[in-house]
Amino acid sequence: MTDLKRRAAVFAALSDPTRLWIVDLLVLGDLSSTEIQSALGVPSNLVAHHVRVLEKTGILTRTRSEFDGRRTYLHLVQTAFDSLMPGLLTLGGRVVFVCTANSARSQLAEAVWRTVSAIPAVSAGMRPATSVNPGAVAAARRHGLAIDPDTVPRHVDDVVGDGDFVISVCDAAHEQLHGSDDLHWSLPDPAADGSDSAFDRTVRSLRERVGALVTRLAPAA
Repeated sequence: MTDLKRRAAVFAALSDPTRLWIVDLLVLGDLSSTEIQSALGVPSNLVAHHVRVLEKTGILTRTRSEFDGRRTYLHLVQTAFDSLMPGLLTLGGRVVFVCTANSARSQLAEAVWRTVSAIPAVSAGMRPATSVNPGAVAAARRHGLAIDPDTVPRHVDDVVGDGDFVISVCDAAHEQLHGSDDLHWSLPDPAADGSDSAFDRTVRSLRERVGALVTRLAPAA
């Protein structure tokens, strides 16, 4: 079974409320089919059916009772859920965050990235501004991030190199890159609003997205 088919089978098995309830019951300990039947209040043949489905997909295993050998206990395979997400990404180069002007979103994304990963990160723009947006600098300061206000925004063509992992952080950049970015994060432009709250929302969203991405990375060989 391919990894994609195996993951689909696990998700399909968990899509039934009764099977999900059985999994919930087994999270902290082992139970017999009779004990599960009692907890759920459903017929024994229905429990047996759901248990077979969960066992077939590798979610459950059975062990024979050491007391009299007549009872079978069901055990939740904790590692069955470890690989439900897609495989890890391996980054061989830098992370490059790209927005339109390289004055706010991409600068903040770079600053957030530097707080959680040792993988080098830079930023760029499709139409670079002449300077970093003061609202981005102030937001970085409020959130304990570092953006040099004297940084000069750069054009994407002058930044991206072989092996770099490009993340567009605005819709315009994504659509102008025509698929040459590796990931797209659709973030509203805080500069359009200009308020502290708009910049703060951008920082919070970036922290959430960066945090999720970092957990999906594997070190380069």
